Amino acid sequence: MPRPGQVKSSGGRLSDRIALGVLTRVFPPELADEVVAECGRVEQRSRLLPARVVVYFVLAMCLFSGQGYEEVARLLTQGLERVRRWDKPWPVPTTAAIGRARRRLGPEPLKVLFGRVCRPVATPETVGAWYRRWRLVAVDGTVFDVPDTDANGAFFGRPGSGRGQQRSAYPQVRVAALVECGTHAVFAAATGPLTVHEQHLIPGLLDRLTPGMLLMADRGITGFGLWQAASATGADLLWRVRKNIVLPVLETFEDGSCLSEIVASGDRGRRDPAPVRVIEYRLDGHGEDTVYRLITTVCDPDDAPAVELAALYHQRWEIENTLDEIKTHQGGRQLVLRSEYPDGVEQEVYGFLLVHHALRDVMHHAASEAGLDPDRISFTRTLNAARRHVTDQAALSPLTTPPSPDPHHP
Repeated sequence: MPRPGQVKSSGGRLSDRIALGVLTRVFPPELADEVVAECGRVEQRSRLLPARVVVYFVLAMCLFSGQGYEEVARLLTQGLERVRRWDKPWPVPTTAAIGRARRRLGPEPLKVLFGRVCRPVATPETVGAWYRRWRLVAVDGTVFDVPDTDANGAFFGRPGSGRGQQRSAYPQVRVAALVECGTHAVFAAATGPLTVHEQHLIPGLLDRLTPGMLLMADRGITGFGLWQAASATGADLLWRVRKNIVLPVLETFEDGSCLSEIVASGDRGRRDPAPVRVIEYRLDGHGEDTVYRLITTVCDPDDAPAVELAALYHQRWEIENTLDEIKTHQGGRQLVLRSEYPDGVEQEVYGFLLVHHALRDVMHHAASEAGLDPDRISFTRTLNAARRHVTDQAALSPLTTPPSPDPHHP
């Protein structure tokens, strides 16, 4: 059965799915209206830019990163008119009017929409998304450059101007995320100033973990309290740790791993330890000093042999690929977000995440129908197909008003 707001496709090609409209397919208008009402953004009077339209504008802005406000509005609204979202011609608002509308909307509707829609999308049949009984997920963080305004600089802060740091001219927003490795679907996120470390953002993501997940993390994600909080969700953990962490050998297993325990930094008497299994290995060609040291909550080697977990851990890099898709491919090289105030930055970050999720959802459905690993489908081609579709709709728009000669109204 098609989803609400979705037209049933007569073909199985990726281009056919894109033709349904990537934004309204995953975020149907009825859902946008629910979110707007839930956040108290329903207008008391008729506006040229009602809240629902602004939600879609923010999404389109993050689909067409680098395009001006008025061009994005033209592409979006003419496309939606094509599928009869509005009955009458709609004049393109000015940049100033769009900016005011974004401020009225705020970040909350985009955050709520993310929470309502963005979930792991892999099914039991999804190729590459599972290891034995576990759904593979990873956690990590990144930063986005934001415009150099007084408001952004004061709220977010900026990196130091040390040698080799070419981006220190811009303030930066920090983002932490949970990603489903097999599909690259981001299903939890949090934002904060650059001064807030990822470890302080990640606790806000943990309620999206469930039993049956295996959460992977790199050395930057450490801390006994965070380990305990993550494991308390029922998910299993596979984290890389630094070599200087004291891990006493309590039992050695035939697969080369050993049973150990970790404690809080202030627990010198080791009164409240957490059991872990330790796996150490080197990668060929990386030098003798390149030792990978993993700890996991999966303490029975029969459930997950050490050599398999060592090989599996490197799927954690799928989150790096996911963040690169968002920042480099979707956003464009040397991406700087366009919002000049903190609420707008947060709104824009969630817009990028929502658009990425919509694209990845389309890719997962196409891969599932073809029996393929979602990694076999090109993210860049999917992104370009989505953009072309909206542009094609604009070219076929039923609007009769001729294009304006004003360069600000293309």
